[in-house]
Amino acid sequence: MAQDPAVPETPGIVIGNTTPKYTAKNPAIRKLTERWVANLEGTFDRVASDPEGAPKRSLEVGCGEGVIAGKLQRRWAEVVALDLPDAGLRADWKQYPGPRFLHANAHALPFEDNKFDLVVAVEVLEHLNDPVQGLREIARVGSRHIVLSVPREPIFRFCNLVAGRYVKDLGNTPGHLNHWSKAGFVKFVSSVADVREVTSPFPWTTIWAVLPV
Repeated sequence: MAQDPAVPETPGIVIGNTTPKYTAKNPAIRKLTERWVANLEGTFDRVASDPEGAPKRSLEVGCGEGVIAGKLQRRWAEVVALDLPDAGLRADWKQYPGPRFLHANAHALPFEDNKFDLVVAVEVLEHLNDPVQGLREIARVGSRHIVLSVPREPIFRFCNLVAGRYVKDLGNTPGHLNHWSKAGFVKFVSSVADVREVTSPFPWTTIWAVLPV
């Protein structure tokens, strides 16, 4: 019997996007999301052409609806993407036949060390109860490249307030447990990898970093 999408399989945790940013009716949200995705794709292109080691195997941690996993599949033949158990996400994943989707927890990734040449986690680390452990797991299963993106704070919350969203929570998006400025996120990622590129597609921070050999 199929799981009812309205019944949470992972109670107490916000899964997916509270506001559907990829298909948002608000033209401003949709435009910002398109710019963010375009920035990510540019980063992926530069990673793919890295003369020191272009990836062959990629992993997306916290893949949500599967939009970014689908874009990874256009560049790499082997793509694994995961998120927490949720029937709604499984329905979304059917739109992207290429990646291998599965359910797993970002705090304990079910892979051996150095499994993937590229590990991607976008709009994920701000949701984790233990982001340090999540970053360590990303570094553990990765062998070279990591691409990470989080909301740029406090700008992201300010934008929510301007738009009249989540006012009672001072603009904090439901499920966002961690908040980084651009400099703070660079420092955070630098604890496990050498930061190669930092971009700021408003209002996010995106980092391409290389893990030590």
